[in-house]
Amino acid sequence: MIYKNDTLAIAGFLEDTSNLKSGWTQGIFFPENVEEVAALLFDAVANGRHYTIAGNGTGTTGGRIPFGDHVIAMQRLDRIGEVQPLDSNRALLHVQAGAMLQDVQSKATSAGWFYPPDPTEKSCFIGSTIANNSTGSRSLKYGSTRNFVQALTVALPQGDMLDIARGRYLADENGCFSIALPAERTLSFRRPGYTMPATSKHNAGYWSTPGMDLIDLFIGSEGTLGVILEADLLLIPAPERVIACLAWFPGEEKLLDFVREARAGSGGVKPRALELFDCRALDFLRQSYPDIPEATGGAIYFEEESTGEDEERCLQAWLELMERCGSPTGKSWAAFDSEGLARLREFRHRLPVLVNEWLSRQSESKVSTDMALPDERFADLFRLYRDHCSREQFTWIIFGHIGNAHLHLNILPRNHEEFDCAKALYRQLVTEVLSMGGTLSAEHGIGKLKSEYLVQMYGKKGIMEMVRVKQALDPYLVLNRGNLIPESFYESET
Repeated sequence: MIYKNDTLAIAGFLEDTSNLKSGWTQGIFFPENVEEVAALLFDAVANGRHYTIAGNGTGTTGGRIPFGDHVIAMQRLDRIGEVQPLDSNRALLHVQAGAMLQDVQSKATSAGWFYPPDPTEKSCFIGSTIANNSTGSRSLKYGSTRNFVQALTVALPQGDMLDIARGRYLADENGCFSIALPAERTLSFRRPGYTMPATSKHNAGYWSTPGMDLIDLFIGSEGTLGVILEADLLLIPAPERVIACLAWFPGEEKLLDFVREARAGSGGVKPRALELFDCRALDFLRQSYPDIPEATGGAIYFEEESTGEDEERCLQAWLELMERCGSPTGKSWAAFDSEGLARLREFRHRLPVLVNEWLSRQSESKVSTDMALPDERFADLFRLYRDHCSREQFTWIIFGHIGNAHLHLNILPRNHEEFDCAKALYRQLVTEVLSMGGTLSAEHGIGKLKSEYLVQMYGKKGIMEMVRVKQALDPYLVLNRGNLIPESFYESET
């Protein structure tokens, strides 16, 4: 196992995309097999060490940035196995946690299969997508990463290795788990005692439902309960065809009508993705795409899977829906093959690049949201963001997964006064979204940046339920301290 503590090596592990800059560590371990990870944890208490688990630096919430902890870097655990078909509709792919998502997807595709989860950043580690229950545009049809994890190998904080196949460990009628560990030890605890929001995307706090599977507690736990080492991923047959299109709309209400009808399957459409770009987002994108139609109030990017036999009917259904909602079909940008699909997806991915370029010329960081409401309230979330920002006269954009009532608001402050106002508005938006039955985070997680807001979502009682579960699995607080749960809640227990 390699250990590095030189300044240059450490610097690369003190950043991600969160703009959190105050981290520090004594050094980084680079384990080369799962046994080395377990050995580090087994000796952690004796050596007086705590560990932060580091993914590939693509996170937005500061989760991998240490504050005095040693770092366990996962990139050398990157093996990807061979696809193992189960039947004509399912296959499994065994992967290690440090394999990159793009390599996992390519492996599945080359064997004629499909791994549906599609976070925007393809260089993220697959273990991080599991620890964060990642989603993406295709979650409208397929849901989150959780739905495609069939088994995990996890190193628990005291060094035990636990193999968790889906269905092996289920909470009993009292919500209790009982897990046999080596040396004739048994680990018993209850699931968290709270109710989660009724949103289709949710990644804020530990998963908890009656009769739940233990595997789902670790998925989305942000590395606070154990180190995800290996996984069996579920693959499905690759779609024969995919239709994709950017549809332009003259105004926001027509756009919202289109989303409402598309979500309802009007005319037989079956979207696997519905992504929104408001008019301000399009203004940014015109820097790279000057042929975006003028006088456009917003755009929707949609995808649907089809077959050669059904493609014409599918396309006609979408064209009719666009016409009913006032979208000029002759100006839309459509794709019917992999190259065209890649070009349209690049349009979506270009937006954050342009925003970051704009911010580089400013003195302040952006203030952004990752909140969601119950699906039927997608228009309420859009109007909430739009109306507040209009009153404050910020520079802002709204984009994202409107099919799941999950939109990203980016407020772009031009000076420190605006930054302070934007932070105040963020706190107000959190309050309003939670009062409407929403979630604080739909996909990016909590990390270190949002833990104070998690208290607002669950209340002190709910956070203490998370503390109880954390301490049952990690009594010495070895792993990822500072992520999810505010430090003060541990201190109140000691």
